[in-house]
Amino acid sequence: MPSKSVVVGSAVGLHARPAAIIAEKAGELGSDVTINGVDASSSLLIMTLGAKNGDTVEVAGDDSSAVDTIADLVEQDLDAE
Repeated sequence: MPSKSVVVGSAVGLHARPAAIIAEKAGELGSDVTINGVDASSSLLIMTLGAKNGDTVEVAGDDSSAVDTIADLVEQDLDAE
């Protein structure tokens, strides 16, 4: 199972807006992806992680390109306008 350690880039951490963006993308990928063991297609589960800006999380999944896609989103500041 491919995995990648990444640093949370959003200033607010993996909270409402970033979690929703990540979950929407994960749902579109058609592959199982997790962040620290929780389903990346669920914004609620992502928010329960309590990951803050600068925290390191583990993105894993069945498909390496899906893992890379979600890892790239986690590293971005998704709360920036």
